Amino acid sequence: MADALLTVENLTKSFGEKLLFEDISFGINAGQKTALIARNGTGKTSLLNIITGTALADAGKVVFRNDVRMAYLPQNPLMNETMTVREYVFASENKYVQAVNNYEKALLNIQLSPSGIHEKQLQDAMNTMDTIGAWDYENRVKEILSRLEVNDLDKTIAMLSGGERKKIALSKVLIDDANLLILDEPTNHLDIKMIEWLEEFLSKQNLSILMVTHDRYFLDNVCHDIIEIDKGHLFHYKGTYAYYVEKKAERQEIERREIEKAKNLYRTELDWMRHMPSARGTKARARIDSFYELKDKALQRIDDHRPTLSVKTERIGGKILEMYNVSKQYEGKALVDDFTYTFKKNEKIGIVGQNGVGKSTFLNIITQALKPDSGNIIVGQTVQFGFYTQNGLTESDDRRVIEIIKDVAEVIHLENGKEMSATQFLRHFGFDDSTQYNYYGNLSGGERRRLYLLKVLMANPNFLILDEPTNDLDIYTLEILEEFLENYKGCLIIVSHDRNFMDDLVDHLFVFEGNGKIRDYHSNYTDYIKLKEQEQRIATQQKREEKPKYERTKSAAKPTYKQKQEYEQLTNEIEVLEKEKAELEQLMNSGQETDYEKLNSWATRIGEIRELIDEKELRWLELDEIMN
Repeated sequence: MADALLTVENLTKSFGEKLLFEDISFGINAGQKTALIARNGTGKTSLLNIITGTALADAGKVVFRNDVRMAYLPQNPLMNETMTVREYVFASENKYVQAVNNYEKALLNIQLSPSGIHEKQLQDAMNTMDTIGAWDYENRVKEILSRLEVNDLDKTIAMLSGGERKKIALSKVLIDDANLLILDEPTNHLDIKMIEWLEEFLSKQNLSILMVTHDRYFLDNVCHDIIEIDKGHLFHYKGTYAYYVEKKAERQEIERREIEKAKNLYRTELDWMRHMPSARGTKARARIDSFYELKDKALQRIDDHRPTLSVKTERIGGKILEMYNVSKQYEGKALVDDFTYTFKKNEKIGIVGQNGVGKSTFLNIITQALKPDSGNIIVGQTVQFGFYTQNGLTESDDRRVIEIIKDVAEVIHLENGKEMSATQFLRHFGFDDSTQYNYYGNLSGGERRRLYLLKVLMANPNFLILDEPTNDLDIYTLEILEEFLENYKGCLIIVSHDRNFMDDLVDHLFVFEGNGKIRDYHSNYTDYIKLKEQEQRIATQQKREEKPKYERTKSAAKPTYKQKQEYEQLTNEIEVLEKEKAELEQLMNSGQETDYEKLNSWATRIGEIRELIDEKELRWLELDEIMN
């Protein structure tokens, strides 16, 4: 790990009596983008806190290369409540950040109060920008802030919601000129458009990244390296998430065989222990020591095989939920406009749209927590809502997990007529026996979200509404939840920015397009995005065709020989670039390459190719009008 920007050596960390990880080592090289995967409560955030110096390890050390400039995005950023957004985002020792901040402040000052002093401030700021070459950096800052919708820089931190704080903290991390990013759930509270932009931004940058994320599409598109903490040990996988799943299954199969072999030998050794004479010789003592090591191995469990679970829902009648011409405004802005829909049995609907377009308002209207301004809503008599909101669970810190769950039910009735105890249900969703008797105050953020989710599911609703259920959940829990929801027999509405989760589950989408317009699209999110891109291309082409006649007359002349040559050349170049991009993407996703420099150069080249294709296609369209 001589060339590593970050080296982790033999780290061990316990939380009380619980061992999080033991003697783990790894490195992050220049340009390496790595995802960290582990179950909630098993040490992901603790590891990141140790690396960034906000927590101490029990043993081991963390070493940074001398030239490392690190930026850290925690899962729940702590901020000075009295600072403005501007002060927080631009609080940096980076000379480019300081120059851009001084320039922006000088611009603001001269707009608010023109004076000779402010003119001099602006001129000085511009001279500094010229001297250090910070104008490109200013464009970068503006792009980041606009893409993440950080608009009001003079707002104080105290006035912001949790989601707004996360976006501002992410903006600060991306603006800072760091070469190593440590990111804990960077996609939380971002809408899909922002997530897709962030994917592309991080993929193009020549950065080293260590990232915790539950978003599998995001992970696949950004990272080409995965490390996993499982039962206190660290495992390394060089490839995509699909490659990781395949190789982990192979590893677990090998472990299973070793455990089975150890069990068989354990029976023989147990019989010897029961009947052995007093151990006087060295060989006998050594055999006793080996017996206890063998016992630990033989009694291990691999919890990768879970029975399919389908909770019995209350019977739902023929009339479920009907909405007629429903409208709702807030502060003069239309959130729902003349919406009509009749819900059907067993349908699974996804809701997508940018933040602030009315998704949560729509859900509150459905559950009758909010009245519409106009229109009618008819809820069937047999409908029982289960509503998982973004607000989370409110519980006393001194209550145990098992007590909280037993408040809902001690026995869960399944579709097949069988029953499951509260303890078994908790175990199915990843709460082991020790965690079930842990106090709520000791749970991680992800464990608290998972517990809240179980309370909603255990109530046996026949109309289930999940508002951002994937935030703060680990990938393992998401897979269990997906399996559970696939077998769910009631009506299901999901609001989520997790594209993989939506693609796997929903039958159709309610797309919130803004100004209260809700479009019913009968396919998954990936297909919807492809349709939107196609519609955008058609709209662009139509705009070109709708140019005034005098403009078309000017270009109606026959194409020149030079234009014909350029047209043919661009056609060939675009084809070659598309082929190169496809080949590189195939290499990146194969999981066979282990050279980080190669992987990084491929990722950089893919970003360059995308820009070249966009540029050449624009010129090709112009020439195509002339040619045809």
